[in-house]
Amino acid sequence: MSQPKIPTYILSGFLGSGKTTVLLKMLSDFKSRGLKPGIVLNELGQVNVEGHMFKGEKMLEMLDGCICCTIQDDLREELQFFLQEENAVDILLIEGTGVANPKEILEALTDPRLRDGFETQSIISLADASKFLEYQSIFSSSREIREMLNEQITSATLILLNKMDLVNEKTKDKINKKLRKQLKAEVEIIETVYGDVELDELLKKRMSTVAVSLSKETGNAGYSHHEHEDHHHHEHPFKAFKIEDFPAVERIRFEKWLKKLPESVLRGKGMVSLASPSGLYQFQFASKEVEMERMEDQNCRTCLILIGYNMPIEEIRVSFQQEVLQTVSI
Repeated sequence: MSQPKIPTYILSGFLGSGKTTVLLKMLSDFKSRGLKPGIVLNELGQVNVEGHMFKGEKMLEMLDGCICCTIQDDLREELQFFLQEENAVDILLIEGTGVANPKEILEALTDPRLRDGFETQSIISLADASKFLEYQSIFSSSREIREMLNEQITSATLILLNKMDLVNEKTKDKINKKLRKQLKAEVEIIETVYGDVELDELLKKRMSTVAVSLSKETGNAGYSHHEHEDHHHHEHPFKAFKIEDFPAVERIRFEKWLKKLPESVLRGKGMVSLASPSGLYQFQFASKEVEMERMEDQNCRTCLILIGYNMPIEEIRVSFQQEVLQTVSI
């Protein structure tokens, strides 16, 4: 019997927005409920100056790099730690650096090699209300800061607008208007002071994974939701979905299909068996670009994972069959 996936939450937010305060409060709440949390802390420097706050926790420290770039491969390797029986946790929290792009952390988590171990529930991004308008202004911040903040906000499934005690009503209205322009309608904004939020709000499942089957035995028009732990009866706009165990494909046909996918598909990755040159290849797909690399281990199962927002899953499944596998749609 396979182990249940570890529910995983990504904590994001610019420097000084209050991520660590929220993380510590979540840990305290978990313990009061008898849950065993695991933590991944990421720091750009060689030392985590806040490490002492987490003594006694099941924790991985990723130092001297940012998960979203230089140590993404390390994260994939290190996460295996939590899949060992002696290190089992009930829930995992990943706090990126203040300049981490949550999409890149999500990409590491949805690596096909980890697909059966972790399930991302939500990307919680904190924004500092007292600095928000200043950081967004072309007059008082750099393009890099504005772009990074935009990445953190637009990839969130929940926004915590923190330090609300430091702004007046007029500023609050301006911030909310600006945020609503950047966010999808479904993304909730919770206003907070000292990151104080009910744990149940933070733990709501705001992303989901759909397993897509190519076999005739599966009902529901060929794909099925595996969301037994989700008790909310609404559709999640953010999804990852996967297709597994498909035969060898033609590289040109496969790449052409990827590049034609709808804009709502933000990322693609997985392992494909190519007909020519034959063999198993790992692929990455982002911004309409495809990268392929032959795998050392040629015994893995084929797997395609797509991550996106309101994706037309059934359309994509049918087009994969017709255009890549060249089989009749089921």
